[in-house]
Amino acid sequence: MTPSEKIISFVRNAADTALFFAVLAVKENFRNYVKRAGAIEMAPSGEILLLANGPSLASELPAIIERGDHQRCDVLAVNYFACDERFETVRPKYYVLSDPTFFRHRCDWERVEKLYARLNERVSWPMNLYVQYYNPDRFDYRAMLPNRNIRIVPFHSQVYRGFPSLEHWCYRHGLGSGNFGSVIQNGEFIAILLGYRTLHLYGVDHTFFDGLTVTHDNELCLRTGYFYDSRPQLKRVVLTAVDPPKPLTMYEYLKDKCELFRGHEVLARYAADCGVRILNHTEASLIDSYERV
Repeated sequence: MTPSEKIISFVRNAADTALFFAVLAVKENFRNYVKRAGAIEMAPSGEILLLANGPSLASELPAIIERGDHQRCDVLAVNYFACDERFETVRPKYYVLSDPTFFRHRCDWERVEKLYARLNERVSWPMNLYVQYYNPDRFDYRAMLPNRNIRIVPFHSQVYRGFPSLEHWCYRHGLGSGNFGSVIQNGEFIAILLGYRTLHLYGVDHTFFDGLTVTHDNELCLRTGYFYDSRPQLKRVVLTAVDPPKPLTMYEYLKDKCELFRGHEVLARYAADCGVRILNHTEASLIDSYERV
């Protein structure tokens, strides 16, 4: 790297670092809520199963239950897993919701209400529910979930940018997040922060390019499928983080997925620095950042 390139890199990192801490100060704060809440009676193995909702979980979940992995390890689940009939068999200690869909009355709200009702009615064991601290709509999670078995724990959602030397320090203090585009990445970030030594990933197909199509009206659509769906559904690809939800172009969609896969590389480096193993059990997964099983 030439002297001029070093100067440019330093200035860019200095600006990004300053902006990161400024955004935290204005939008969020510097409290490590995840660490404060702590783990719930961590399994002696120090291992945790992270269950994403990819199609492969339909075949992986029965095997997990048959082997008794959910009893030997702790479990973290995400999004609509609670709507599956095996939710009470698996009894996840940790649950993560990070998409704006879950705190904004806009997209699929009737389905979201059913999820909250399911959690409220069925959770009879201690559970930490992790949600984004940044909540511009001031959504009241406790009003939706009066069940006192559920502890609501906020986490920071600002992605770290800046000096590489500060990156892992921020992560260890609960600043920054795994919010690179997939809720399971937030799950990985939280599991590492809680002190788990081995993370087992299931249902992380990340096949975001299968069934991708553009209509005659130039609307980008994706035929999505989850383990709990009877058949994949063709839906418009929209950004739910803005109001109203914004349809994405092909360029915007691919750019978003590039950031997501970059996030897995970031998490892999952070896990290695913490002495944590991340094992990917999903056979057809497109993630190439973790050890495969």
